Amino acid sequence: MLPIDRPGKIICVGLNYRDHAEEQGTALPEAPLLFAKWQNTLVGPGDPIVIPPVVTKCDYEAELGVVIGAQVRDVSAENALEAVAGYVCVNDVSARDLQFADGQWTRGKSPDTFCPVGPALVSRDDIPDPQTLPIRAILNGATVQESTTANMIFGVADVIAYVTRTITLEPGDLIATGTPAGVGAFRDPPLFMKPGDEITIEIDGIGSLTNPVVAG
Repeated sequence: MLPIDRPGKIICVGLNYRDHAEEQGTALPEAPLLFAKWQNTLVGPGDPIVIPPVVTKCDYEAELGVVIGAQVRDVSAENALEAVAGYVCVNDVSARDLQFADGQWTRGKSPDTFCPVGPALVSRDDIPDPQTLPIRAILNGATVQESTTANMIFGVADVIAYVTRTITLEPGDLIATGTPAGVGAFRDPPLFMKPGDEITIEIDGIGSLTNPVVAG
């Protein structure tokens, strides 16, 4: 079961960890790189990630999810965290073959079931500093991503402030704040999820989000 209300907006940040930029040999962005996923992507803990027949390179991305608790527009970074209701684990599942072929990310990021969220919403009050959280992805029992939110290029407060310069955030909106190094597309050799796999996203203080992978 999805542990949050269905958000009006799912806003994601690309290339937001220093170690993830380094593994790609990419310069650090000068501002947050925003893209969107759609509601059809949302599933909860234990729900299957369904790989469509057209997808051959299905990747995992461990991310800190931020759930907005108040309507906010053009907020300062200093006050941005006051708009946060709480935090969740997010798996920004990505069809790399579609993403890279299209040259923009919408289709590759938004197949059905490609945004697991959970295991529960942890209150902002229980996470005094969202930039100190160890984060990892575990595929079939093996740790494939391991980092900390301290490695974000743009922290949660800065991302919220940047988004709200042009986009009003409303209660329930979800921001996925980017993924660290270790994604399958940039491993040598590449490592993609396949039917029969099990993927877990863990963030200390928030919990573990586990989903099976099946064929569509």
